[in-house]
Amino acid sequence: MIQHETLELLEWSRLCHHLATFTSTKLGAVAARQLKIPATQAETQVLLAQTQDVYQLENGLSTALSFDGISDIGDGLERAALQGILSGYELLAIATTLSGARTLRRTIDHHPEMAVLNALVSELRTYPEIEQDIYRCINDDGKVSERASPKLAEIRDKQRQVRDRIYDMLQKLMQRQASAVQEQLITQREGRFVVPVKATHKEVISGIVHDTSMSGATLYVEPHQTVQLNNQLRQLQRQEQAEEELVRRALTEQVAIVKEDLERLLAICTTVDLATARSRYSYWLGANPPRFVEQRAGQRAETIVMRELRHPLLVWQQHHEQGNAVVPTDLRIQPHIRVVAITGPNTGGKTVTLKTFGLAVLMAKVGLFVAAREPVELPWFDQVLADIGDEQSLEQSLSTFSGHIRRISRILNALVIVDRPDQPIPVASPAAPVFVANSLVLLDEVGAGTDPTEGSALAIALLKHLADHASLTIATTHFGELKALKYEDDRFENASVEFDDVSLSPTYRLLWGIPGRSNALAIARRLGLDEAVITQAQTQVGGATEDVNHVIAGLEAQRRQQETKATEAAQLLQQAERFYREVSEKAANLRDRERQLQQQQELAVQDAIAQAKSEIAKVIRQLQQGKVTAQDAQQATDALNHIAAQRLPSNQDPKPKPGYRPTVGDRVRIPRLGQTAEVLSVLDEEELSVRFGVMKMTVPLDDVESLDGEKPVKKMPKAQEVKKPPASPPPAAPTIRTERNTVDIRGSRVADAEIALERAISEIQGQMWIIHGHGTGKLRQGVHEFLRQHPRIERFELADRTDGGTGVTIAYPY
Repeated sequence: MIQHETLELLEWSRLCHHLATFTSTKLGAVAARQLKIPATQAETQVLLAQTQDVYQLENGLSTALSFDGISDIGDGLERAALQGILSGYELLAIATTLSGARTLRRTIDHHPEMAVLNALVSELRTYPEIEQDIYRCINDDGKVSERASPKLAEIRDKQRQVRDRIYDMLQKLMQRQASAVQEQLITQREGRFVVPVKATHKEVISGIVHDTSMSGATLYVEPHQTVQLNNQLRQLQRQEQAEEELVRRALTEQVAIVKEDLERLLAICTTVDLATARSRYSYWLGANPPRFVEQRAGQRAETIVMRELRHPLLVWQQHHEQGNAVVPTDLRIQPHIRVVAITGPNTGGKTVTLKTFGLAVLMAKVGLFVAAREPVELPWFDQVLADIGDEQSLEQSLSTFSGHIRRISRILNALVIVDRPDQPIPVASPAAPVFVANSLVLLDEVGAGTDPTEGSALAIALLKHLADHASLTIATTHFGELKALKYEDDRFENASVEFDDVSLSPTYRLLWGIPGRSNALAIARRLGLDEAVITQAQTQVGGATEDVNHVIAGLEAQRRQQETKATEAAQLLQQAERFYREVSEKAANLRDRERQLQQQQELAVQDAIAQAKSEIAKVIRQLQQGKVTAQDAQQATDALNHIAAQRLPSNQDPKPKPGYRPTVGDRVRIPRLGQTAEVLSVLDEEELSVRFGVMKMTVPLDDVESLDGEKPVKKMPKAQEVKKPPASPPPAAPTIRTERNTVDIRGSRVADAEIALERAISEIQGQMWIIHGHGTGKLRQGVHEFLRQHPRIERFELADRTDGGTGVTIAYPY
């Protein structure tokens, strides 16, 4: 009861309706509006993991998760289970839901790192055979297709013949008796073909009158010549309906058999849709994932931290209803604090702070991110209990104070029941053991609505009781006596909403560790109240209160100074970071410039050496023609090579070391084939598996060399005996197109084609030719989209022009 009241007070239903706008399915929207709050932290962790997976998945995709085709088929499944017959549209809805669920699962399957989502959709059974049967038997307009039954095709053919005879007879009749016909029109009344006859000429065309116009000037007559044919047509229509019903009944029975699996499919798709809505809503809010701090026996082990926390409903109002800008709140509550007392002026934001914190806790429990800066660290509370607002009731004769007390009593009872559900509510006594419920209690204007002295005493006693029995309590108050509790009990903390003395308005900022000071007299003086009245009021209040206000004002001024210095330090840090980035960029530019200069120097040296070698070549030709010996020219060439070795930069690509052995991923040359290939695997000491282009083959180790011409060496056996290498096998022949590796899907719909391709991929080993034809290009586009998402297809390409061109696609499996 009290928890339901708390949800109403925090306006939880409004947040759920906002969440529902981010869903993609009808069932998802219903689930969002009726969002259930988990009872255990383990359930919450699962929901948060789902939200996190979708958040990362959609941020990494060019398009969002698609729920196209998925609809609410629950009513149809129930009727199928009760042996009813589903309509064509209901069967089509089931087929599109199966197709949409399979597409959703395929998208998630492509991201195995999303463990939670993959575990969720792994239970999906999409029954492609049922989907195929429905698409084969039901047209897009929901009517049973002639493909479903040869008998149905025969009946419809007879209908067309009879209908054509009726039309022919009526057309000839209207031409012969044109003066008796109101207009040259053949229409239907009660399923029978009639012609409009003028009432004054009803004797000219005799027959059965089925209807009359509003004016009575036109009679819709079925001529006697066509009565027998109309009767025959009606009989054929009944036969058609019976045959269609047989087809739909057979399909419905297939659906009824797998009803439980389809209900499970709906539940999983709804869960994924809800997780997607949570992710998208969190992204829209600019929220961050929460981390739950550890708690032991009601005692927190870590600090509650939520910086720049924003109220989600106010953020929505700002964006969609032109509301005011949302002022964020900083919350930092130490582990030992059990009660926080927030003081300050009216309309200062105290109640908004309570609601914001309560909603943040509930949002984290249902798997939503919290609209605050990272890190978001808060406890997982078993329950959130609140007394916010006025509960006056004329019908129940309740005053404001009575309403508060009744609700607070329910809160205290709920604390006892949650912590000790197997025992009756104990009577308070000094000897009673102290227990702490893992609950959050939010109290607005505690003790208000009655005599200030008694109200203050009651508020103090209530907060001390909650300090003993609740994990955390946050209360707003105007009573100055509550400010002193912090100095009596270290489990209490003060906070206040800031007030601007100049503008006489609240800033909505929350100040921690500082109680709020009274501003009534200052506001009254600035608003022009008689000074004598203010002076008399100060006399009644006493000097102590004025001194306390001066002390609080000093603390607030000191805090503002610290915040100013912190802001200046943050600006200096940003400036230092900017200088660091600029220096890093300049250093990177210098390195790039140095690399460019080095390359230019290297090119210059290489050009110089090339010129020198050219001159030496000329010298050699001259030596061959002259008396100088060739030995002199060789010596000159050796000297030049020596100069090149000294002047070239030393950071060239190193040559393979002696004992070079190819490894997986290396590029090697196969001289006898004139090809450069990539090493896929080292099979043994004698052979390698390599790939060049689309060809994969096994070659002997002796047939390859490095790109620098280095021959690989084999490992010597233990006995240091060199074995004779085996004869190199011939290169593997490329795959040839045959009937066994060719799939012809021309004329198929995309859904039918996907099913045929799925079967072919599981049966055909190696590359596969898919003949889809040209047409409008939609089938080719659908095939390519299917292959692009299929986990067993490595790549695909259009065939050569001689092999079919754009009408044929070649798929290469892993």
